[in-house]
Amino acid sequence: MNSTTMQQDMDISYGLLRDLLQNETLFPHFQPIVNLSQNRILGHEALIRGPAGHPLEMPGALFTTAIKHGLLHELELLSRKCSLAKFAELKPGGKLFLNVSASLLSNKDHQQGFTENLLRQLNLEVEDIVIELSEQHPFDHQGLTRNAVEHYRRMGFKIAIDDLGAGYSGLKLWSDICPDYVKIDRHFITRVDRDPVKCEFVRAICNISQVMGCQVIAEGIERPAEIRALQSLGISLGQGFLLGRPMPQPQTEWQPPELPPQEVVERFSDNTGMTAFSLLRAAPALKPEDSLLTASELFHTHSGLTVLPVLKQQRPLGIVRRSDLLELFSTPYGRALNEKKLVSRIMRRDIIVAESSQSLADVSQKITNQDIGDLQQELVIVQDGLYLGVGYIRDLLKQITELKVQNAHHANPLTLLPGNVPLQREIDRRLQQVLDFRVAYFDLNNFKPFNDSYGYAKGDQVIRMVGELLVKYTACNDNFIGHIGGDDFVVIFGSHDWQKQCEQVLHSFDEIICDYYQPADLMQGGIIGQERGGQQAFFPVMGLAVGVVHPDPYRSQNHNEVAELAAMAKKEAKRQSGSFLFIDRRRASH
Repeated sequence: MNSTTMQQDMDISYGLLRDLLQNETLFPHFQPIVNLSQNRILGHEALIRGPAGHPLEMPGALFTTAIKHGLLHELELLSRKCSLAKFAELKPGGKLFLNVSASLLSNKDHQQGFTENLLRQLNLEVEDIVIELSEQHPFDHQGLTRNAVEHYRRMGFKIAIDDLGAGYSGLKLWSDICPDYVKIDRHFITRVDRDPVKCEFVRAICNISQVMGCQVIAEGIERPAEIRALQSLGISLGQGFLLGRPMPQPQTEWQPPELPPQEVVERFSDNTGMTAFSLLRAAPALKPEDSLLTASELFHTHSGLTVLPVLKQQRPLGIVRRSDLLELFSTPYGRALNEKKLVSRIMRRDIIVAESSQSLADVSQKITNQDIGDLQQELVIVQDGLYLGVGYIRDLLKQITELKVQNAHHANPLTLLPGNVPLQREIDRRLQQVLDFRVAYFDLNNFKPFNDSYGYAKGDQVIRMVGELLVKYTACNDNFIGHIGGDDFVVIFGSHDWQKQCEQVLHSFDEIICDYYQPADLMQGGIIGQERGGQQAFFPVMGLAVGVVHPDPYRSQNHNEVAELAAMAKKEAKRQSGSFLFIDRRRASH
């Protein structure tokens, strides 16, 4: 293509765009942003289009042409005007997300108060508008700073960052602006259910958002499995073609897509209540080189805090207690003499540090291991060693009490071990945290004929004996023992010596079970009883069948799939005579 032809094409595209701008022939489409946990529409993102069939109909061509001819500023302002006018006309309710390029905010021609005046004319409330800042173009990162968006925040607008992970300043931008919403780029959402790296990225974003107090929106959702994975990671807001396409008429109601059986996830509101993450409270931190005056000012600003962590490269070194600082400053000339000194003067290094994924039982163990004279009321919560926030012992005690009440409510009355519901929650928790664990399904062979022959009281004694053996040999903070009914038990193993523990249970069971039979039955090796069909049959002395599985958290999505896998392993174990341990090498049920 020669230079003359290129110039002609440039002139044509300029003319097409200039006509659209002068005639204001832009048409907003609205794509819903959905609250997945409440099955309702939070709001809509406004996306602009040219006239149907026009060369500049689609936003890609429209904005590329505007950049090429230096008309991005005019195009964005007109897009905003048209979007607000149509939103006011249609009145769909909820929030309206308006895209604003970062470069526009630093443009010397940017019209201060343009949006505010429009809202006033259209009778729209400022709290219903979210300014969605994007870094669509290579020069955007030069213009978007904290100061550049403060005028929006002062007027009452909510702020969102678009396409997190795709821009040029990424997490630094998030940290500088402290938005109300952050949108994760669709690259990290597509097939997040099958990609462990994407899963960990999204999990990290969720953790950071908890601390920063902002909401996460997942963009580009197109498959039911992605909804399932995102919900398990704690994301409740989503956007994408599966949830709703951009349309001239915004949706006002939303129905969740029908999921196939294997896609259904049972989620429990208190899953996070079983880990240290549930204790997390945001708290500012100090650096070792900070002064005691800085600590005093932070305590004054955050009146509810009792401690401030001291960090070096985001890793906790110790804490400064409000009580220690007040005691030092309360002495004659205490403030004047000490406020310029470093926080290390009163920093306590004997702190409790808990990983966010640690179980509450583990955290409780750390606390009870303290000397009675050193008991602390706070702990520092980290993820992979990096600071997240603080937690309080009173919250830990409250949650442990609530968990005990829940477990007691669902406990098996015969053994007092947790029943189905706590067991299912524990499996879901470990899957969601991508933990390495095994599930062992314990079941008695020939229990029914024994129960029929010796009576239910004797049968209950055997069941209690199995429960006691499991507690004796497998109980520890890394394991979870459940009694799902009758003679069926399940142990979730986090400990590495799971096979040894299973073998100890089987060995002890074989030694003890003979005590429950009459000598005459032992002499003949079992009892005569009835089969399910009513015929007489010989049943050997009871054995304990154990099927063990090693679920893959990236392929087994919930406790139902793990239960199916464990049931198949137990079935294989029961094919053998006597007590037997079967280890299934499959990692998923399908």
